[in-house]
Amino acid sequence: MNDTVLIVGAGHAGFQVAVSLRQAKYAGRIALINDEKHLPYQRPPLSKAYLKSGGDPNSLMFRPEKFFQDQNIELIYDRAVSIDRDARSLLLGSGNKLDYDHLIIATGARNRQLDVPNATLPDVLYLRTLDESEEVRQRMPNKKHVVVIGAGFIGLEFAATARGKGLEVDVVELAPRVMARAVTPEISSYFHDRHSATGIRIHYGVRATEIKADGERVTGVALSDGRTLPCDLVVVGVGVIPNVELAAAAGLPTASGIIVNEQLLTEDPNISAIGDCSLFNSVRFGEVMRLESVQNATDQARCVAARLTGKAETYDGYPWFWSDQGDDKLQIAGLTAGFDQVVVRGSVAERSFSAFCYKAGQLIGIESVNRAADHVFGRKILPQNKSITPEQAADVSFDLKKAMA
Repeated sequence: MNDTVLIVGAGHAGFQVAVSLRQAKYAGRIALINDEKHLPYQRPPLSKAYLKSGGDPNSLMFRPEKFFQDQNIELIYDRAVSIDRDARSLLLGSGNKLDYDHLIIATGARNRQLDVPNATLPDVLYLRTLDESEEVRQRMPNKKHVVVIGAGFIGLEFAATARGKGLEVDVVELAPRVMARAVTPEISSYFHDRHSATGIRIHYGVRATEIKADGERVTGVALSDGRTLPCDLVVVGVGVIPNVELAAAAGLPTASGIIVNEQLLTEDPNISAIGDCSLFNSVRFGEVMRLESVQNATDQARCVAARLTGKAETYDGYPWFWSDQGDDKLQIAGLTAGFDQVVVRGSVAERSFSAFCYKAGQLIGIESVNRAADHVFGRKILPQNKSITPEQAADVSFDLKKAMA
């Protein structure tokens, strides 16, 4: 196959599909449309390691520029404006048009914006892109007190980083516990205690109603219970919105993502969608889902590259996630929503434990804190639909390696 593949989006999914095509000996043209000014880069360090470092963007790059030249992967720094499906062409913001034989949409997601008065002031910041992280990194040394809106992964990662740098930190969360949509109460309780022990104050069941300011200067965050938290910096992490507009304008079906089938094809056989923007039909889990994770992005990219090089297969990646918060590493294997039993293995007091999650007696996921071996066990056994009993999970003398055999 010596056709042209255009990839819109240079995040984890877009980068990986370009690399995987070349690894599979695809000989055609590959062009990666990148709407940021940087070489393709890793996003997970932006809320933690990059903020702690001296701010060297090169440390984030997947590969140096020479790699793309050597692999004959064209990097086009431009913005995709519209798709002409009949002509199989892509219009760019510069006015240039690119023809394609196959188009891969990997447009990812964008920050959900805070919709309160004064939310656009210079010291109200977000953390998803390198430029946003750099803006936060540069402003932090001159600030004393930050309010973090949202106690999800990004919010807590940043909160821990900011506290480690000596800032006063308040976290505002509408839910009754941290990471409520992602983890079990046992994990939430542990991280609440860990963050609180460092001096981070977490406020539950309230939302921000206004950013208080003196002119352009942020002075605090007003809450729905009538309190105002003083601060001179606000960092917002209230979720993301998938970037489906390009696909929708081209007449492709979208919902909470770009709708694709089991092989990650849209209804147009010449267009695929992968990564955070992709709403796919999971044969494994028997439902339609959209996942925001590096694993999902890279596995979907490899799946599409295989299809385009003659090895079509159903996407069957098994989800896993991680979050580094201060000195703690949280790792999740599987999807734990819907659990009806949680068994703790290890020691919470010793900061090394896992929450084994069960549904109707079947292991469906493992959430691990500083316990990598349990995570590895989950990533191996769960895709095989194997299980161990709750009693075995609770017994630290039970050999997980034998269960993996």
